[in-house]
Amino acid sequence: MRILVTGGCGFIGSALVLHLVQNLGHEVLTLDALTYAANPASLASLEANPRHRLCEADICDPGAVNAAFRDFAPEAVMHLAAESHVDRSITEPGAFIRTNVTGTQVMLDAART
Repeated sequence: MRILVTGGCGFIGSALVLHLVQNLGHEVLTLDALTYAANPASLASLEANPRHRLCEADICDPGAVNAAFRDFAPEAVMHLAAESHVDRSITEPGAFIRTNVTGTQVMLDAART
């Protein structure tokens, strides 16, 4: 199965991606903006694995998201990309709205088409 995982370089996302590829044998495209919460090194064991690709892209960018859907043609999507650090929501509430609301809308629109 081809699965697109957003936020796959985060703490939970990377554990999911590793499980999907290494334990279940799925093909995974990890879509991640590689912000402060991302740790691409957590997926280092998949660097040479042909069943995994990392795409540095922002889920709020419709062009990048549509290209990922078009080029990868996922059979499923696991949308884990989100702003989740509560202390940052106080100092930067706009980033939370942008990623968690607008980014999710971009993902839904791309999945629909």
